[in-house]
Formats: sequence, structure tokens, C-alpha cells
Amino acid sequence: MMLRHMPSLFQRKYKATLCVCLILVVLIHMVIDLALSTDHNSCGCTPKVADSPGLPALNSILSVQNKLNLRILQDFSGSNSSLEKEYRLKQGLLETGGRNTTPLYTHSHHEQEVNEKPTWTGQSKLAALFKHPLYNVPTRKITKKDKLFPTKPKMKFFMKSSESDERISSGKTGASLPKHDPNPPWLRFYAGINRYELYARHDPTRQALMEDLATQKIIHTVQKPGGTQLKLIMTFPNHGQALFKPMKQTRDQETPADFFYFSDFERHNAEISAFHLDRILDFRRIPPVSGRLVNITKEIRDITTDKKLFKTFYISPAGNVCFFGECSYYCSTEHALCGKPDQLEGSMAALLPDKEVADRRSWRSPWRRSYSKNKKAEWELDENYCTGVRETPPYDKTSRLLDLIDMTVLDFLMGNMDRHHYETFQKFGNNTFFLHLDNGRGFGRHSHDEMSILTPLRQCCIIKKSTFLRLQLLAMEPYRLSDVMRESLALDRLTPVLSEPHLEALDRRLQKVLAMVRGCMEKGRHEETVVINDLKDLQVPKIGS
Repeated sequence: MMLRHMPSLFQRKYKATLCVCLILVVLIHMVIDLALSTDHNSCGCTPKVADSPGLPALNSILSVQNKLNLRILQDFSGSNSSLEKEYRLKQGLLETGGRNTTPLYTHSHHEQEVNEKPTWTGQSKLAALFKHPLYNVPTRKITKKDKLFPTKPKMKFFMKSSESDERISSGKTGASLPKHDPNPPWLRFYAGINRYELYARHDPTRQALMEDLATQKIIHTVQKPGGTQLKLIMTFPNHGQALFKPMKQTRDQETPADFFYFSDFERHNAEISAFHLDRILDFRRIPPVSGRLVNITKEIRDITTDKKLFKTFYISPAGNVCFFGECSYYCSTEHALCGKPDQLEGSMAALLPDKEVADRRSWRSPWRRSYSKNKKAEWELDENYCTGVRETPPYDKTSRLLDLIDMTVLDFLMGNMDRHHYETFQKFGNNTFFLHLDNGRGFGRHSHDEMSILTPLRQCCIIKKSTFLRLQLLAMEPYRLSDVMRESLALDRLTPVLSEPHLEALDRRLQKVLAMVRGCMEKGRHEETVVINDLKDLQVPKIGS
């Protein structure tokens, strides 16, 4: 009987023994792990990870970055080359992991070379630009005398019918203003115009007005009288009005080299781009402009009271709605504006206050071209031409000539040769800014840089310090002009507004402007006589000091 139960008894004892052994093995491993952990931390220190040869410690990188972010926002009212030096210092330190082992800037005080190696990624360059101290310099105190309208402008001042070239009556004076918009953006824009600027740097009214230009319902359209090419004035339900310039060239078309500047097309995308460039340069002397896709049938032909304009509409053999209006150039069936089938791109520019309410004076530019196929202007023949200009009012006042140089830089960057006149608000006399109007002939040739546009700068050899510093800033990788322009124009509804070759041309031309200023300094002139300090009367912030 016992022999019969032996196998099962042995199996039970074997199982028990096996379980005990497994438990012992687990306990031994736990004891060993605990002992090792205690020995490792017995010194009371934190384990240190060694730096690899090419990678600095994270804390070191963050420390260098934070220090340099403060240093680059320095007092820019000092050395003209300080911005460039700071950027080179920052780039070099980051590449060596914070070890400043070699001199990173060995150029002369006036030399402004740009390192083309990209180092600034993942951030909005446009936002960074407008946060920079140069774009936050406190403006002058605005008094009632400095405002175009000392008191808040009333709607009724702009509602009356006018025969001027600017504001044209819609014939709908009985239309009521929407109850939710008693103070529309265009009226707030007028209220903000002053002696020094059309709009403030960070004024939300500008963006609201641009949105209106792009989206407001068009209730009336007429042709703008005068001018060499077709322009339309469009009226909105809130009584705002805009100047519409239709698309005449595609983005990739260049003005033929054999075209004279006075017979070139006026491009809608040039008007849009000029506004954005003017704002990026911190001039703020061009009224807001937005791109818009217009229905030729519903928003022009069906609502116009202009009989002459209405008669020029027709249907093309391709079935598209076309019209050409009346003007001195390009108003014929050969140069008709056709939709697809009735959709047409165009620029919508905010109109300035009517001249009957806020008169403007037109000034002939001293460097006006001859507008002749054979004759040259005096400034093209006399390199000492600026000497006479400096002795002639109002250019005997340095600030006036500096404003003209600002306009020259803007025109050169966009290739605009058609700046024969400029305007100022009559109320402010000679002590005010230039209005940069009519920019449609810019951005015509990206493959050619017309150096004659820079003649005022070359002959006079002066430029505002604020303008020169901003140009230096826009030549740096973190704020590269082409990049901030691309980003700014991307906000427009007709994006892409400019082709890539035009954006690349901006960087190339910017370098030529800076080179010309350096050339003036290298002629033996003192820096103070070339770069005129227009910041001395302002409270310039000292960031990071």
C-alpha cells in the first residue's frame, strides 16, 4: 500500500522544494539591487553627464542664449555698426557652445557685411521685427495742432458731393450707416492722421481698415477722372471709399527692357507690396492697401452710374466679361481688362480725406525725370546738382531733404522710376512727412536694379540715422527683408502677391543702398555728416542695460 502512494508523495515534496528555491532567488536579487543602489549614492552627489566634444551642456546653451537676447536689444543710439556686431557675436557664441575662443568681428567701424548662414528658424521674423526697439521708439507728443483734425471728424463732412479727384459722391447720400458701426475704420483712420504719420505703429484701426477694403460690400463704382491708366473709385455701405487698380500683369511677367518708365503698366500687386514695404521700413506714409477679387458684373457694371464706363463693357470671344474705360494709356479693346469669366484681381487703397476738407500740396521732385525719349534731366548731367538743391527752399532745411532720401530708398527697393511729384498736407506746411502715393509702377523688373533712382542719396550723401539702422537690421538673417516681406504679404487675400525673384531682389538692392552709404563715409566725410541723428530729440530706450 505504501509503495503504491510513493510517486504522488514525492511529487508534492518536489513542488514545495521548487517553490522555496524560486522565492530564495528572488530575495537574493532584491538584496543585491538594494546594496548596489546604496553604494552608488553614498557620496551624496548627483551623477554628472560629460559634455560631448561638439555639444555643450544644455544649461550652458540656455545661459548664453538668455544673456545674448538681452545684449542684442541694446541701446541702438550708439554705434551705427552695433546691430551687426551683436548679431555676429550671437551667431559665433552659439556655434561654439558659449566658448568665445576667437575674435568674431574684426571689420572696421563702418563695414556692414552680412553672414548668409541661416541661424534663425521656427519664429515669426515679422513679429520679432516689430518687437525690436527700433520699431518701438517713442514718438513725439501729438498736440491738437499736430492732428489733421483737431477734433473728432464728423461723418457729415465727408458725405457731401464733391467734384475733386479723390472722393466721389455715390449718389446714395440717403443711405444709413449700420447701427453697429457708428465710427467705421475709415473715419478712425482719418482721426489718427497727424503731422508725423498716417497711422501709428500698433494702431488696430489699420488692420480693421484693411479688412474692410477686402471684404466690405461694394455698392457703387465710378471711374476716377484723370490719370494715364484706368482706376475706379468704389463705395461701401459704411460710406468708406477705396481706389481700385485692376490687374494688368501676371506675377511672373517682367516689364520689357525696351519700355520707357513713363509707358509702363501700373500693377495692382505693386500697390499692395509698396504699402507693406513702407510699413516694414517704419515710414507709414502710404494709406492701407488690400488685395481683392472683384466681380466685374455685379460689383462694377451692374452698379455703376458712369455712362462712359458702362459703354466700354463687352463679352470677349472666350466668353469673359471685359471693359476698358477711358484714359490716356491702355484704355482700348487691345488693352481691355477681362475677368475669368467675370472675376478680376485688383488693389483696394484707402482714400485720403477729400481735398476740400484736408487740402494737400503737390511738390515737384528735384530729381524728376525728363519724361522724354531723348532728353536728359539736369541732375543726370551734373554730379554737383545736390549743392544747388541744398540752397533752395524748402530743401535748405535738412529734415526736408532727409524725407526725400527716405522716399528715394523706398523707390529703389521696389524699382519705381515714376516719382515725379509728391504730396504733403497743406495744414502742416513744410514741417511734415511726404505722402508716398501712386506706386503702381514699382516691382516691374526683378532682374535689373536701376541705380539712377539712388542719385539723390549718391549726390547728397545723407540719410537719417533711424532709416540707416533699420536698413542694417533688415540686412540681418533674423530680420531679412525678403523674409519679413514674404510673411507680411502672406496675410493678403491675393497671396502670393510677389514672385520669389522680386523678393530676392529686395535683399540685393538693400545691400546696394548700404554700400552706397559706406561709400559716402569712405570719401573722407565724417559719419555725423552722412548719418544724420534724427533720434536725439526722442527718448530712446536702453534695453538690457
